[in-house]
Amino acid sequence: MNPKPESPQPQTPQPEAPFTVGFDLDLTLVDSRPGIRATYEALAAATGRPIDVDLVVSRIGPPLTWELANWFPADEVPKAEEIYLGSYPAHGIEPSAALPGARESVAAVQELGGRAIVVTAKYATNARLHLEHLGIRPDELCAGLWAEGKATALREHGAGVYVGDHVGDVRGARAAGALSVAVATGPCTAAELRAEGADVVLPDLTGFPAWLRRYRAAGAVPDAASRA
Repeated sequence: MNPKPESPQPQTPQPEAPFTVGFDLDLTLVDSRPGIRATYEALAAATGRPIDVDLVVSRIGPPLTWELANWFPADEVPKAEEIYLGSYPAHGIEPSAALPGARESVAAVQELGGRAIVVTAKYATNARLHLEHLGIRPDELCAGLWAEGKATALREHGAGVYVGDHVGDVRGARAAGALSVAVATGPCTAAELRAEGADVVLPDLTGFPAWLRRYRAAGAVPDAASRA
């Protein structure tokens, strides 16, 4: 007599794999232009060096020392950096507001079960002060990274999406194998961001939560490794 076949066991639902979305800080989450302007004005006053602050504020994104090198001899840049960073908490935080949709975008990632990380070229202490002041609460902050250098942190945290306002952010996302979502809230136009290779270009972050929900519903947020 043949043994009776065993009934199939019910399958236990597998938990959905976590996902990570990275965000740039300056001009993506935070309109830091007023604070950066005030800090450069304080730096010019402290050093006696003329600085075209309007020009500085028009091209926020690259590392601080790169901008300082436009206004100070190479041997004076380290001291200028020290003065700038030291005065930033007093001048740079209070005037800088969250950009529309910033809090909601970070929260949307977390509400959908993901991790939100901030990956920025900014000095870590000052980046953290901005986030705390504005009540933006990412799961992780990775500071001091620019353009392709951001790929290190994005890969380490398995970010499948990176959101930024600068062509350097697009390059960082692509170097990490992450989807590049660009917002036209910084110095780069939508056309420039697309030309650099952004996969998605939004006017600002107000539309990001809805975009993310659609993207997740389509099952389309891979980790960085699967896109590499």
